[in-house]
Amino acid sequence: MRERGWAGDTDPPVRETVERYVELGYIDDEAYARMKSGSLLRRGYGERRVRQALGEAGIAEDLRERAMPGERAGREAAMAYARRRRFGPFGAEPLEADRREKQIAAMVRAGHGFDAARALIDAGSVAAAEQWLAEAIDDEEG
Repeated sequence: MRERGWAGDTDPPVRETVERYVELGYIDDEAYARMKSGSLLRRGYGERRVRQALGEAGIAEDLRERAMPGERAGREAAMAYARRRRFGPFGAEPLEADRREKQIAAMVRAGHGFDAARALIDAGSVAAAEQWLAEAIDDEEG
């Protein structure tokens, strides 16, 4: 606060200022968690990476839980990641075993579960991958 012009003789009222900003809604950890989670999901990162990023940002566990994606959002993120990296059915060439394993490993490092990564990489076509996504949408709606 001194760097920004605090001219008082005493220590700046940091605690009071932060409490006032929270009260006014300028500081909202839950909104930040939802925003950060959505951003990472749109970039194709999975739940594990989202949880890790929110933890590193100091977001409380209960707020992290509320910001976690559902099954559909997780699958959409996996599809976005595979599409961007041209993995599985989004690639130009058929997969050989070693390349398939590397793609699955990359998806797991991006925070997706092994089963989701395997299902998406092993999808025989873009239509099959979209069907995999549609199954999650049906599960959440039904």
